[in-house]
Amino acid sequence: MSDSSVKSLLKMRGHEYKEGKYDKAVLAVGSTEYHGEHLPYGTDTLISEHFAREVSTRTKGLLMLPTLPIGMSAHYSSFPLAITLKTDTLMRVLTEVFESLNRHGLKRLLIINGHDGNIPAIEAATNEYRSSHPEFKIAVLDAWWVTAGQLVPEGTFEVWDGLGHGGEGETSMMLRVDPSLVDMKKAKGVVPDLPSHVQYKWTFDEITPYGVTGDPTKATPEKGRLMNDALVELLVDFIEKMDENNWELKDINH
Repeated sequence: MSDSSVKSLLKMRGHEYKEGKYDKAVLAVGSTEYHGEHLPYGTDTLISEHFAREVSTRTKGLLMLPTLPIGMSAHYSSFPLAITLKTDTLMRVLTEVFESLNRHGLKRLLIINGHDGNIPAIEAATNEYRSSHPEFKIAVLDAWWVTAGQLVPEGTFEVWDGLGHGGEGETSMMLRVDPSLVDMKKAKGVVPDLPSHVQYKWTFDEITPYGVTGDPTKATPEKGRLMNDALVELLVDFIEKMDENNWELKDINH
């Protein structure tokens, strides 16, 4: 897929935006943090940006916004190097993005999140902004790695349902996004022994000596393809249904 087919604001000239008739936007939110010896620091950013790009090429009127490459990564900072924002800082950044879009008449937004630490900020910022600006419609894919496990065929993943930071699912997606950035010879992880029903708030070095959870050695490009195709199809279908209903909830599941 060539860059020329991507409706990316960063590469767009003013007249192209004006002529594009964009009525909605997609924002990828990632992080910059350690993902083991086998994956790049920007894994969460690269994957979320990849999904935003894929969806924008297949959806009429969807503008791809610049990706936010830094999130809330404090809980991963026991491994060098984590570049992190505080949750309230990320909330403010998101809110000001919403305000910018709303001011220019782009009142429909899909957020694709690539990092678990961003979820509280995204949830709080979107809930607060929508309560005061109900005209601004927001949809969020907050945990693609969970959704992927629900969409791919049963038995696709071999360990821990493909979950984990740098684990089977995430490594498989990076093999789909850019295999040149993955060094499978360095892949190593562990499935942590965590409580079943009550969350223990860990720092990452408490649950893995490798900076990786799950089992990246089970990752394959084919698993990445399955996740990619299922998630992109889901998002494209979702936006089409939302457009049909003017981004209202009525009949969205029919």
